[in-house]
Amino acid sequence: MDRIDAMQAFVRVVETGSFTRAADTLQASRTRVTQLVQQLETHLRVKLLHRTTRKVNTTADGAAYYERVVRLLADLDDVETSLSTASEAPRGRLRVDVPAPFALHILVPALPAFHARYPDIRLDLGASDRKVDLIDEHVDCVVRGGELTDASLRARHVGDLLLGVYASPAYLARAGTPAHPSALEEPAHRVVGYRSSRTGSPLMTPMRRDDEELRVQGRLALSVDDGNAYLAAGIAGLGVLWLPQYMARMPVARGELVPLFEEWHLEPMPMYVAFPPSRHVSRKLRVFIDWIVELMTQHAPAIRPAR
Repeated sequence: MDRIDAMQAFVRVVETGSFTRAADTLQASRTRVTQLVQQLETHLRVKLLHRTTRKVNTTADGAAYYERVVRLLADLDDVETSLSTASEAPRGRLRVDVPAPFALHILVPALPAFHARYPDIRLDLGASDRKVDLIDEHVDCVVRGGELTDASLRARHVGDLLLGVYASPAYLARAGTPAHPSALEEPAHRVVGYRSSRTGSPLMTPMRRDDEELRVQGRLALSVDDGNAYLAAGIAGLGVLWLPQYMARMPVARGELVPLFEEWHLEPMPMYVAFPPSRHVSRKLRVFIDWIVELMTQHAPAIRPAR
């Protein structure tokens, strides 16, 4: 038995909850993965997994072993990486998923410079606002806004998005310009909701001015789960928007959107790069994450302590 292979098979079974899915991600047969885990259990003389027809769960010993093995495999990868030649250029395929507006407004326009710096890295880019299963979908990392709720992921805080409230001139001509956020609750006004992929409910951002704080729900004209569609709905005059400033900058400059309630403070939205805990941070992934930090420093630098 190759103990490293067996450890990797065990870790992947735990993370995917299935021998079949683990085999797919390892590009091995289900029989081979099963044999490796069984050999590991025999070697350790403990039962690591509870197997049922529907689900695979860790035993108490298996859960403790998993925590240690994840760190061990990560340390082993770090050692091997540190011994590689410093002059070796990062290369290979990197699968990432980022929010659609981030791809459109920030990442894709900057990609020529990235490829000039790292010509041997091939990016497979997903541009979506959906929740991505990094293990099952073989994704190396995701860029996401908002507090991360999945404690199983490793994450690096890369920046904070400043938010503002906006509406189109056509909408304001029709509904009137609200003097106070609470006016958005009145029958004349409508808001466009951004529907969270995690909760399925529209997000509501708290607003503060001095000692006054409120959350505006408003009357929904439309809710969407895609950031680019959300912006388009606001420009079309369907309602009031809560937007990251980087998304609003050009529409405001072109006169397509007007900022509202500029004396009010909205809590910034943290941005993270997240990746699986057992996934080795290869050179190609490390340089990509560092590049994302560079982009965020230009467009939305971190204003909170790193987490």
